[in-house]
Amino acid sequence: MLAIASAVLFFIAFLINAADLSTNSTFSSTNVMLLGLALLALHVAGIGSGWAVRGRRR
Repeated sequence: MLAIASAVLFFIAFLINAADLSTNSTFSSTNVMLLGLALLALHVAGIGSGWAVRGRRR
């Protein structure tokens, strides 16, 4: 789920950069891209990946 959210943020950052939109410093393409990278790092770390198998039950 976090990987999908990061892909959406990367696409928004690409649109801001490609269209050369003037936004405030909070929503600049670099900041949106960094948010996407943070979500991607959380996904790779295993946070928000869904169900986890904790061990064998008998």
